[in-house]
Amino acid sequence: MATSAGDREDGAADGWLARPYVDLVVKRSRTSLRARIARLRSRSWQVAQCAIAAGVAWVVAADLFDHATPFFAPIAAVVSLGTSYGQRLRRVAEVTVGVAVGVFLGDLFTHWLGSGGWQIALIVGLAMTSALLLDAGQLFVTQAAIQAIVVSTLLPDPGKAFTRWSDAVIGGAVALVAATVVPQAPLRRPREQAAVVVRRISSLLRSSADSIEDGDVERALATLAEARTTDALIAELRGAADEGLSVIASSPFRYRHRGGVRRMAELVDPLDYALRNTRVIARRVAVACYRREPLPSGYAIFLRDLAEATDAMAAELHADRMASGARDRLYQLADASSRLERTSELSAEVILAQTRSLIADLLAVSGLDPLAATDAIPSLAD
Repeated sequence: MATSAGDREDGAADGWLARPYVDLVVKRSRTSLRARIARLRSRSWQVAQCAIAAGVAWVVAADLFDHATPFFAPIAAVVSLGTSYGQRLRRVAEVTVGVAVGVFLGDLFTHWLGSGGWQIALIVGLAMTSALLLDAGQLFVTQAAIQAIVVSTLLPDPGKAFTRWSDAVIGGAVALVAATVVPQAPLRRPREQAAVVVRRISSLLRSSADSIEDGDVERALATLAEARTTDALIAELRGAADEGLSVIASSPFRYRHRGGVRRMAELVDPLDYALRNTRVIARRVAVACYRREPLPSGYAIFLRDLAEATDAMAAELHADRMASGARDRLYQLADASSRLERTSELSAEVILAQTRSLIADLLAVSGLDPLAATDAIPSLAD
């Protein structure tokens, strides 16, 4: 079929618009290996902790309590600890009680009914039903079903019921002791991740400023594409903050850090709002460049000044300090924003409004009360 000139032009336009996104995908694929290595490095302590706890649980159950094959002990230790610090106490309780329910029902019904396909179906159904009636969590329900299967198929010996349950208790106890030994890295990670978010804001502001000056559409679209991938940064920050809170809740040795970790957790939402406003700025700059709408050159200068202030905030956060040192500069920028040039172009007005909102969010990140941060933004000059 012949292709019309209009179709060719539309296809070329689509390819041109897609180029920034293709370049972004290529760039991200190059960094995937580094990201995986970094993820492994960040979880290496938890891996080592689970491995050591599993070995200790086996030794305690086998040597101190003289259990012949205490495989429930290391299983309970590993499941209870997991690879995250959150809700470890709850996991220990769910594993221990879930094993008890599953072992009890598995032993009871295997003794009465024997082993087989319909017996397993019945035992698993009863174990999960019992766990749900106890208003248990997902881990409790799963453990009850799994242990019922193990007992009724691999170890159908009612005389070993208490031994198997005590193995789970031993594994849970070892996990609880191990959970109190926590490195300081999870307490530093929220601030480090916050610094990553602030640096990304700075990078997006600088790139947007460059596009305002020269009207480069491809760069503006690439900046927008990058801005639209930043939700993962906030998700990582929120996870790091939750992990830090879990550490101070589970480890008495890190209790003195509770104030700093909680203050850092309170900055997640302001940083989320700041990144959202930055994304809107990048989008509106891309629209203005694409439509060839003129933007005041002073906006580019102002965005660069704001980027320098965010760089200072990122440095403070990375140094494990609150970013209050950058607050005076943000006050100055808030005041200067009220005197920026006004135009009749919608894109310029949107960029101005979102920039002022971004300053308010950054003031909140510096530790200022959000309402006080809003009050710090003066009215626009006539």
